[in-house]
Amino acid sequence: MDAATIRERIRSGEHQGTTSGISGDKVQANVVILPRKYAFDFLLFAMRNKKAVPIIEVLEDGRYESVYAKGSDVRTDVPKYNIYRYGELIETVDEVESYWQDDFVTFLIGCSFTFEQAIMDGGIDIKHIKEGKNVAMYKTDIPAEPAGLFHGQAVVSMRPFKKEDIDDVIAITERFPDMHGGPVHVGEPGEIGIANMKDPDYGEAIDIADDEVPVFWACGVTPQNVALNAKPEIMITHLPGHMFITDINNEEFKA
Repeated sequence: MDAATIRERIRSGEHQGTTSGISGDKVQANVVILPRKYAFDFLLFAMRNKKAVPIIEVLEDGRYESVYAKGSDVRTDVPKYNIYRYGELIETVDEVESYWQDDFVTFLIGCSFTFEQAIMDGGIDIKHIKEGKNVAMYKTDIPAEPAGLFHGQAVVSMRPFKKEDIDDVIAITERFPDMHGGPVHVGEPGEIGIANMKDPDYGEAIDIADDEVPVFWACGVTPQNVALNAKPEIMITHLPGHMFITDINNEEFKA
C-alpha cells in the first residue's frame, strides 16, 4: 500500500493505530505544532538537540500540506494527536481541524521508524514489530540543551537485541543521522535514569530475554516532555508511535 493510500485511511479513521512497521520504505515523521510566537525558541531548541529533534521540514504559518507528501494534511493525516495546554495533556484526538489557528507553525521531525526498516532489511528482527506492539519510550535524566522556554530531560526509545547483533545495529542506524542516528546508550537502564523497564512512559513494554541487551536511541517525543516545563498556551503533537507518513523513500535520508 502506498503512502498516499495509508494517509487516506488515516484521514477517514480507518487506521487509528501505531504506524510502526507500516509503509516501512517511507520516511515517517514526529509532529510538533505551535503558535508562531513559540516557533523560534523551538527551532533553536531543535538545533541544539539535533539527535533528539532532527527537523526535516517546517511548514510556515497556517500551512498544512507537507512538500514531502503531496495532497497531505497535517491536521488529519496522523492517526492520533495529543493536545497540550500550558504544559498539561488535555486530550488525545483523531484530527485537529477544530483546533487549527492561522498562526500555527508545524515541525516535522525525523523518526526512528526509518532505521527500523533498515535494520530489518539487514536480516535482524525488531521485537516490538514482531509482537505487533508500539515501541517502548522512557523519560531519562539526560538533560536537553535549553533554548528559550524549552528545557527538560530527553526521552529515549528502546529496542532489545541479541548481543551479537548490536554492532551491526549501531552501524546501520548511524547511517541515518536525520532519523536520530546511532544509539545514545547501550545496556544498563539505570545509568540514564530509567528505574523500571516494565513501565514505559510512552508506548508498550517489551520483554528483554536473557540473551538480549536494551539499546536506547534519542527520541522525537522529547518535545512533548519539555512542553511540560515550557507550558506553551497550546501545543499539538502526534501520539507517540502514531506518525505522519511521507512519500519520501528512507534511502533519501541515508548519509
